[in-house]
Amino acid sequence: MALPSLAVSPASGQLTGDGLDGCYRDGLRVLSRCELLAAGAAPLVVQARMLGADRARFIGTIRRAGDHGPDPEIRMERLRSADGTERITFHSSSARPVRLPVEIRLGTDLAELGAVAVGLPGTELRPAVHGSGLRWSGHGAHAVVSATPTPQDSLASSGLLRWELDLPPGGRRTIELRTALEHDAEVPSAGAAGGRRGTEVRRISGPRSRPAPPRARGDRPPRPWALAKVECDDHRADALLAGCLDDLYGLLMRVPGSPADLHVAGGFPWRCGLAPAEALWTARMLLPLGTRLAAGTLRTLARTQQAAPGADFGRIPGPLRDAGPHAPPSCTGIEATLLFPTVLAEARRWGLPDQETERLLPAAERCLSWLRTATGPLGTERGGYVPDPAPDGPYRCETQAHAHRAALLGADLLDAFGSPDAAALREWAADLRSRFRADFWIEDRAGGRPAAQLAADGRPLPHLGSAAAHLLDTGLLGGATLAPGLLDAAQTGQLARLLGGPALDSGWGLRSLGAKESGYNPFGHRSGAVRVHETAVAAAGLTAAGHEKEAGALTRGILHAADSFGHRLPEMYAGEQRTADAAPVPHPAACRPSAVAAAGAVQLLTALAGVRPDVPATTVALRPPAGAPLGAIQLTGLSVAEQPFAVRISRLGMGMVEAAADGLQLGS
Repeated sequence: MALPSLAVSPASGQLTGDGLDGCYRDGLRVLSRCELLAAGAAPLVVQARMLGADRARFIGTIRRAGDHGPDPEIRMERLRSADGTERITFHSSSARPVRLPVEIRLGTDLAELGAVAVGLPGTELRPAVHGSGLRWSGHGAHAVVSATPTPQDSLASSGLLRWELDLPPGGRRTIELRTALEHDAEVPSAGAAGGRRGTEVRRISGPRSRPAPPRARGDRPPRPWALAKVECDDHRADALLAGCLDDLYGLLMRVPGSPADLHVAGGFPWRCGLAPAEALWTARMLLPLGTRLAAGTLRTLARTQQAAPGADFGRIPGPLRDAGPHAPPSCTGIEATLLFPTVLAEARRWGLPDQETERLLPAAERCLSWLRTATGPLGTERGGYVPDPAPDGPYRCETQAHAHRAALLGADLLDAFGSPDAAALREWAADLRSRFRADFWIEDRAGGRPAAQLAADGRPLPHLGSAAAHLLDTGLLGGATLAPGLLDAAQTGQLARLLGGPALDSGWGLRSLGAKESGYNPFGHRSGAVRVHETAVAAAGLTAAGHEKEAGALTRGILHAADSFGHRLPEMYAGEQRTADAAPVPHPAACRPSAVAAAGAVQLLTALAGVRPDVPATTVALRPPAGAPLGAIQLTGLSVAEQPFAVRISRLGMGMVEAAADGLQLGS
């Protein structure tokens, strides 16, 4: 994956046209079939490996009629890139010249990715011979495959290219395929072949720019984060960090016309474009690796912000998403609006320059203005709570946590730039804390629990899930302090016990709904599946609150799961209880790669260092967990004040800074 391009195939490397198989560009399937035959049969693929987020290699062997013995004399190496380039090299170990017949059967439907993902592909289009390859037309677009060397035979009727390759003794020959997508200025007439006419094709906008600086391939942008590395007693952590950063690079996109405005897409296959809340969560979780992604994401979303006067003034648009069996869908736009000032305030603590912060401050102020408008006046029935998604509720506990954090970090940000509105935000947050601790806490014989939400009539709904972990995520203020939380110390301790208990902790991470709750389904998006992102939020919040045992168990659970997924974590997986010699069960509808899952794993690992910077005050503090849940750990390639930062944590939880920006002082 190297958005807006990506390729999907099974381990054989053959694109069969089944399921999601294909090469995609700008949200259209440019190639659905690419089936290779050599000497009349498909190669026997003995190894398939990802070489990076954007490249895969398939190694195969070829048997010919008349071959003697078990040892193949012809082997194949197939290198496929996300941009649609494929190099197929045949190596001969024979002592005699070999003539190798090769056929490649190609096809496409130019279907939209979203339609293919839900099992509604288009009709395969009829190709025409075009130059050194084939061309398909439909829906105002054209797919073109060109081949080098030029095939000796091209059959448009069956989409077939043929070669007779002469391999000298010990020699090799290579066929290169290049796939491209071309667009017409106008939609073709009704005579165009294939597909579903009259449907809107939603394309993913893709960057068109000059070649990127070093460390970027082709037209890919440079990585907007430091190349962090981890060395740990638990070696799974090293592979997980590398795999997650590679996945995030594959999801990286930039805004056309603004090449510096980088952000990540949500994930494949459902969110291959800008997903506002997920983009902000990813940028926030990657702040220990630098502020460039946060700045680009914030600039991108500021341009989408509602600017017209009215109830939605200052709100960032976003789609609804499933919220489980006990609540209507929640609004990702509300979540993004509340995340915006939080990410900006924390990015400043990590080293975002004041000039860039000031540029984004008006957009953050508009988000905070929307917050105050959405809650209604204090003292009225449920005034002071943020409804989600409709103006009459429900009032979700995690939405109140996002709002409370936005108010306190937003006030901190406004103070820094001399705004008089900070005091009113702190007053609102203090009132919310007081009301929340009474209205959202349900007492029971087990010690109580936070309500999942208040219904429109004020009735608390008790269903316990991983969303409650957001109550522990208070956000970073100055002087290495964290903002106060919505729960008091006793309530926080009880929530920590619930998060660490078997009803929520599956052993692979947190279930989105407790196993004892009505409506629990281990495969439910928000009703029982494990979501990596919320498990990371819980682990970081538990560590900050001093509940290191529960945090360590969640961190180790994600590492165990990552092992089973080849260190490429999906967005979610089944919430079945972990047992000896078991493996987590994949969810059939999960994004993989997923931005928030990859970023969540990065947060899990960087949180072990406990770095709390305050760059405007030129200080940084270390608060690592005393239990050292993964043993001794060294993190290099972090970024504080836009300069390299490295830290080592001993098995006793003692931290030592090994590299830092000049003038940065170690605080207490």
